[in-house]
Amino acid sequence: MDNNNDVHLIDHPLVQHKLSLMRNKEVSTNSFRRLLNEVSMLMAYEVTRDMPMQEVEIETPMEKTMARVIDGKKLVFVSILRAGTGILDGMLSVVPGARVGHIGLYRDPKTLTAVEYYFKMPQDMQNRDAVVVDPMLATGNSAIAAVERLKELGPKSIKFVCLLTCPEGLRAFHGSHPDVPVYTAAIDRQLNDHGYILPGLGDAGDRIFGTK
Repeated sequence: MDNNNDVHLIDHPLVQHKLSLMRNKEVSTNSFRRLLNEVSMLMAYEVTRDMPMQEVEIETPMEKTMARVIDGKKLVFVSILRAGTGILDGMLSVVPGARVGHIGLYRDPKTLTAVEYYFKMPQDMQNRDAVVVDPMLATGNSAIAAVERLKELGPKSIKFVCLLTCPEGLRAFHGSHPDVPVYTAAIDRQLNDHGYILPGLGDAGDRIFGTK
């Protein structure tokens, strides 16, 4: 397991460049979605860096040899609906064999707490590594609730992947889940009174789906 309160900042120039383009309020829904897909693919490289591998025998054009492969089926991408879908697509294009789970949460506009309405996971979670994805770790409420629910199934390991977070969100998340490392492309300045990240990029779901 990773160290407590682990935060992995993925500051690769390609990731940062694409994230900067996404922040621009003039970027179209189509471009935003495409950029999120590309950033997610790039982030997947870091997130899966320590994936277990196994040796299999293959035959090259020259001879038989042992070669290392990953077992994609042991990996589960857990998408927090609805915005998690944007990261999920990019990650699946890198690890197409991965299984997918969904957690449906919405944020109560008055209390900002997360309310669950959907939960569907692959079987045998105790044999699988879970990667929870959601573009924003803002108040942390949705992420905390999602990981809490996931822990009931006892997966082998859990990682949390987001595009953006902030000090308040990280503090809240690791206050509840000190054992779950967070992978992010940026730690922004702060939250505003409405639970949005500043400078941020607005509402990720609205920008992915063009709903506003």
